[in-house]
Amino acid sequence: MNKSAINPMPAYFDRYINQVPDDLDIVPAIQKSILDVYQLDKDKINALGDRVYEPGKWTIKEILLHIADCERVFLYRALRFARKDATVLPGFDENLFTENSGANDRSLESLLEELVAVRQGTLAFYKNLTDGQLLSTGHTFNTELSVLSVGFTIVGHQIHHFRIIEERYFPLLSA
Repeated sequence: MNKSAINPMPAYFDRYINQVPDDLDIVPAIQKSILDVYQLDKDKINALGDRVYEPGKWTIKEILLHIADCERVFLYRALRFARKDATVLPGFDENLFTENSGANDRSLESLLEELVAVRQGTLAFYKNLTDGQLLSTGHTFNTELSVLSVGFTIVGHQIHHFRIIEERYFPLLSA
């Protein structure tokens, strides 16, 4: 099932969903996102270290763990919605998560390993959903989301951050 089946299209998360190519169904999109992790230029990331493109921005290590942390929260939402739990789920403070993550004290390899492990769990979950479960919806603190929209948000969120790494961080190496 591809993103054209998302209904309703969540207003905030559409910025991530729209990053995913239109022709990809959810399971192949998740599979491709795992391959994209392996394609990251580890040499450039290691060369950058803890540099940021602007004061107050996260390091690449923090970004990588942010992607994994958000995915855990998003997947929990998808699980609750797929199982018809009508509880309105709270939001979370991504900055608080990042400040307390310890990402910069870890190796790049451990962060990438964790991101892939989390994504493989997401893949296993989505591979076994029925169409009805994919179209199930639930509510977070301020929006209605389908299980399908959450899956595409996970993939698009990574695309968004990998693009930022490519466009804003890697140019620092030639500055």
